[in-house]
Amino acid sequence: MGSKQRLLNIIEAPVFGRFITAVIIFNAILLGMETSPTLMELAGPLIVALDRLCLAIFVAEISMKLIATGRRFFTNGWNIFDFLIVGIALVPSAGGLSVLRALRILRVLRVISVAPRLRRVVEGFISALPGMASVFLLMAILFYIGAVISTKLFSASFPDWFGDLGLSAYTLFQIMTLESWSMGIVRPVMEVYPYAWVFFVPFIMVTTFAVVNLLVGLIVNSMQDAHHAEDEVKTDAYRDEVLERLESIERRLAEQSNIKK
Repeated sequence: MGSKQRLLNIIEAPVFGRFITAVIIFNAILLGMETSPTLMELAGPLIVALDRLCLAIFVAEISMKLIATGRRFFTNGWNIFDFLIVGIALVPSAGGLSVLRALRILRVLRVISVAPRLRRVVEGFISALPGMASVFLLMAILFYIGAVISTKLFSASFPDWFGDLGLSAYTLFQIMTLESWSMGIVRPVMEVYPYAWVFFVPFIMVTTFAVVNLLVGLIVNSMQDAHHAEDEVKTDAYRDEVLERLESIERRLAEQSNIKK
């Protein structure tokens, strides 16, 4: 067995994956502790040292994967994701790049790449994006139509909410999320325009209860498809393993038969 294969076996071992997950969680706690002035006064140097140790472990892990897999490392989307996250953490945070210091918390996202269940959720979401794009386009059309209508109808009496297309679109978004939509917006409007409910109620029915639930349905279906695809891969792998064992048994029986002859 070559050194690369041994290294690959170490990386793919469940114990190694659990260790990296623990380091990611520990590093997330450290980054949260850095936001506390009291904790930084008490143990600032220790916290910074432990954070650098975690980063060193991540760099070592990425280096091991690069050595073990070579160019194949960049054919895996999750490997590229890990590479970028760790790379951001290595960029100097001085001067104009000081904002990157805050982005170190993105290292927590690495837990997605090491947790199969979280990967399945993200993969399902990504596979739903094409369908979601169509739904978002429909939503944009509905919001544009609603913003034009509400601006025409209510801008004179409620310029803060419906003074222009931008304000109207933002107000309609608040209504769609059902955040203070009735007592905060619609009822005050209905005091001036009693029949305003004819516009607002259908808008809520279409956007909140139809289009948003359509988005949720697309994501759920994509996650189910990703789960089924993963099960099919496992089934195919198990079938191939059984076939290999049967072929091995068949060869052994044939060899024994030839020996007896």
